[in-house]
Amino acid sequence: MGYRKPIEATRAYLENAPLPNHGKSYTVVTHKSVIDNTLNLLSQSGFTVTKEYYRCNINANVAQGIYYLQPNSTDSQINDEKELGMMFSWTNSYDKSTRFQCAVGAHVIVCGNGMVVGDMYNFKRKHTGSADMDIRNQLSSQIKHAEKYYKRIISDKDLMKTITLNCKDQSELAGRLFIEEDILDSQQMTCVKAEIDKPSFPYNCGNDSAWVFYNHVTHALKKAHPRDWLADQQNFHDFMTAECMNYSTMFKDWRVNFDNSDLGITNEDDPMAIEVDIESINEPIEVDFTIRPSMLRQDIYMGR
Repeated sequence: MGYRKPIEATRAYLENAPLPNHGKSYTVVTHKSVIDNTLNLLSQSGFTVTKEYYRCNINANVAQGIYYLQPNSTDSQINDEKELGMMFSWTNSYDKSTRFQCAVGAHVIVCGNGMVVGDMYNFKRKHTGSADMDIRNQLSSQIKHAEKYYKRIISDKDLMKTITLNCKDQSELAGRLFIEEDILDSQQMTCVKAEIDKPSFPYNCGNDSAWVFYNHVTHALKKAHPRDWLADQQNFHDFMTAECMNYSTMFKDWRVNFDNSDLGITNEDDPMAIEVDIESINEPIEVDFTIRPSMLRQDIYMGR
């Protein structure tokens, strides 16, 4: 199948890859159209692409594009940032192994490690119906809001720099990423251990910080298949920001307030509610089964 040997590729190689033929219900979203739309929309939004990076598997059935960006911004937080650069990434497939995905992110300048946030930052679309138009619209929407997303990533980085993780903490988190979260494989775990023992890059803070551990893991995630890279990055970022809540002194003194007097809430039954016939309510309740506990903790952390 060729899944285990992703390779670096050129733009021309992806654009000339054989197109799939999966029947009438399948909408072909070509790598070329994704590349052209992404570059055109970035240019229209005032971004300068400083580097294009492409990876794929055999025959380019799964392809990935990563773009390092230079924004034309008036925001001081963005202009003063020296450690992170802005990034945009997409994943596309011809073999039905993954949906189209795209996300705004950041890259660590000193080492090229990626940072991609979950929830509203990502988009996945099956290759059916109006997929080609929906994908272009989503590319446009995310690029227009890129600075907002990028600023949040900067804030997440600054928070992680304030949190100390000793060797035991890092070992426990790495083990959970391998066993519980299934984000790291055995090869990547070996890479993380090697980085903890002897970091390959300087990260401008102590080796016992959450930010340094974050980079050890994202360095290992460079080995992820293009099909999995975006999801792994997003899931890891959500995992780390949720864990930062547990370690941060910002949350140590939180207490649940059980006094509802200011809200006018009592324990008495509401007569109006008692009269409601529950069985007569036929409206369906929609449940999003894709929401993970780590994403809910992330929403609490961000105040959403």
